[in-house]
Amino acid sequence: MKKILSFIGLAIISSSLYSQGSPDYGGGLKINLNPNGDKYVRFILWDQFWIRNSDMNPGSMVGGEPTENTWNLGNRRLRALAYAQITKRYMILTHFGINNQTFINGGAPGTSGTGSYGNGKKPQLFFHDAWNEYAAVLPGEAGKFSLTLGAGLHYYMGLSRMTMGSTLNFLTIDSPIFSWPLIDNSDQFVRQMGIFAKGKYGKFEYRMSLNKPFATDLTPTNTLNPDNAVAVDNNGNPNWSKAGYFEYQFLDEESNLLPYKVGSYLGTKKVFNLGAGFYHQKEGTRTSVNSNIEKHDITLFSADAFADIPLGNAKNKMAVSAYAGYFNYQFGPNYVRNLGIMNIAANDPNFVGQRAIAGPGNLQPMIGTGDIIYAQAGLLLPSQAEKPKIRIQPFAAYTHKNFDAYEKSSSQFDVGANWFMDGHHAKVTTQYSTRPVYTSATESPTSKGEFIIQLQIYL
Repeated sequence: MKKILSFIGLAIISSSLYSQGSPDYGGGLKINLNPNGDKYVRFILWDQFWIRNSDMNPGSMVGGEPTENTWNLGNRRLRALAYAQITKRYMILTHFGINNQTFINGGAPGTSGTGSYGNGKKPQLFFHDAWNEYAAVLPGEAGKFSLTLGAGLHYYMGLSRMTMGSTLNFLTIDSPIFSWPLIDNSDQFVRQMGIFAKGKYGKFEYRMSLNKPFATDLTPTNTLNPDNAVAVDNNGNPNWSKAGYFEYQFLDEESNLLPYKVGSYLGTKKVFNLGAGFYHQKEGTRTSVNSNIEKHDITLFSADAFADIPLGNAKNKMAVSAYAGYFNYQFGPNYVRNLGIMNIAANDPNFVGQRAIAGPGNLQPMIGTGDIIYAQAGLLLPSQAEKPKIRIQPFAAYTHKNFDAYEKSSSQFDVGANWFMDGHHAKVTTQYSTRPVYTSATESPTSKGEFIIQLQIYL
């Protein structure tokens, strides 16, 4: 009976994994499969709910009504993840859920109108990740070197820290999105199917993958002038993609058990890293000139830096979090992809005036051939209380994009604050963001804004 009670206690409570800024969280929802706790199953559940007010691009309508500004509610993410350490070398992971469900879209395929399968209702669950991995060289077996090999639908997509960022602990309200440059084109919500290798050599961490991208089949618009050719996603029978990210961790070492890179440690670690990465797929896009199809490689590079440093006297519990990255994207001539998170608008057919090139709602030129510079920083304000009711972390971010398709570059910013009730496990985030609005490829863009409140729970 004593052994049974001990096993039940271990199954309920474990502290083998650090908490996300909460002293009460421990190891989370974890079931140990043996008394030692080195064989286990862990579950992670989370929801991010948005309340948002958005200025619409010119020529937008929502629900058949022309509008320049509107409110929106939506489940940005509603997910569940489970991973099992079967032996000390073998682990399996699954991750499923929904994204971007609003009052009017994001529901099950083909839903419309009213009734039980009306607009925005009953979204489709799908797998984000599903892979298994084997630790060929465990830490300590070969000095400073370790190696794990895996295969499946995975998130080891290289390129940058942000490309593999955890959605549970962003500094800002969300990813800048452009760091997921293939999102839902040749990947499945940032994932591809393939094989990967990860590991460390001392403070040097590496991640590499070889994947078969999902097929894309957009038809390029034919042009007689090669200077006007616009590349689109069409990879035919896709060539293999190669990706990698390499990072040196100067201070505390970060865990590489899972691929998800932490956005803000809230002072629980002292981290300073420099990294660089790439993604390459041969003949990933196409153009049409004089009815002749030309194929173009997708070649993406990045270099970035990340710091999360406690500040001042330890009793004040202050910390600074910062990230900066440079991204060089080559998708082919004049490639631009317009995206808007949870865009609820459609084109107003009766609009008279200059429409946004990107389209209606909150669409913007998110990804394209050219260069992007991104930086963000936040400050966890001091608190001397043992268990403060709320911790506050103001932050700001800046993005500069210079795409070949536009003569003028664009700049945009985000400013806001995290309001932590229980670290990242229970927090409210408020943020105001701007976006560029191009009505001409030769003129400077104007700017629109949106205000978002996010409610996050994470177990």
